Amino acid sequence: MLVAFVMASVMANAVAGAQAPGYTVTKQYPLPGDGGWDYLEFDGVGHRLFITHGTHVIVVDPKTGALLGDIPGTPHVHGVALAPDLGRGFISAAGDSAIHIFDLKTLQPLGTAKADPDDDAMLYDPKTHYAVSLNGDAGTATVVDGATGRVVGTVTLPGKPEFGVSDGRGTVFANIEDKSLLVAIDLATLKVVRQWPLAPCESPSGLAIDAQHHRLFSGCHNKLMAISDGDAGKVIATVPIGARVDANRFDAGTGMAFSSNGDGTLTVVHEDAPNKFTEVGTVQTVVGARTMALDPDTHTIYLVTAKFAPATGNERPKPIPGSFTLLVVERAH
Repeated sequence: MLVAFVMASVMANAVAGAQAPGYTVTKQYPLPGDGGWDYLEFDGVGHRLFITHGTHVIVVDPKTGALLGDIPGTPHVHGVALAPDLGRGFISAAGDSAIHIFDLKTLQPLGTAKADPDDDAMLYDPKTHYAVSLNGDAGTATVVDGATGRVVGTVTLPGKPEFGVSDGRGTVFANIEDKSLLVAIDLATLKVVRQWPLAPCESPSGLAIDAQHHRLFSGCHNKLMAISDGDAGKVIATVPIGARVDANRFDAGTGMAFSSNGDGTLTVVHEDAPNKFTEVGTVQTVVGARTMALDPDTHTIYLVTAKFAPATGNERPKPIPGSFTLLVVERAH
């Protein structure tokens, strides 16, 4: 009962808009469906929000919370990547170790490509037109030709990958969670060309990129954000963040990096210069709001969470049916 009370109190605080460094939770929209969730992706062309949820991906109007579409048949779904230049989208589904390809306009299925077990993060690189899944248990990356849907190769990684990002120029970066490493994958050669330790970071999860300066922001489970120089292959700074991080984003328009944390906080860090970073502060969100998407035009952040039943034994708290919620975090003008 105490856990439920605390979570309800945090929810109330978020609605009230607790102390925030220029960002505030302004809206909450109920969403359909039950079960777990993972990655979110904002569609800047169609102004839609893609949210992975259980066995399907829901497509939402982020301004109203209205459901615009549903992509079913993606068991144990994790990630979604969008390729507006190809008119396609790509979904990683660990339940069938497949990459599900769909039409970006109609949301209808176009086929699948086979990935290795536990395909998790899903990326798209516009230079090569390759879609890439990072496969946690397999310790690999599956690379697919986005235009044809054919697998062009598999890259062996030095451990279990978590989040990844593309620099838009043919390189994919990935956190290696179990080894606390960051790797750079050259999509032209399908090889790891750089790797470096993220110490003092432990168990890196979320990853974001400042593509202009090749700065990488890794969210670490020991409550640090490790910031790397992607060209030199080394950590250049660390800043404190909240607990249970799962996602990071970077807003090139404001120079802000974000860490969404399962403890109900959103850490905001400013890139003062390519080698200087300042923690701006913390936005109170809602417990469990650990993954996010960013609209770079409006600088709005989207997170999802649910209410949780009290945990029993060693089990994780389970989402309460009917409580799935979209949070909108807006920047003060």
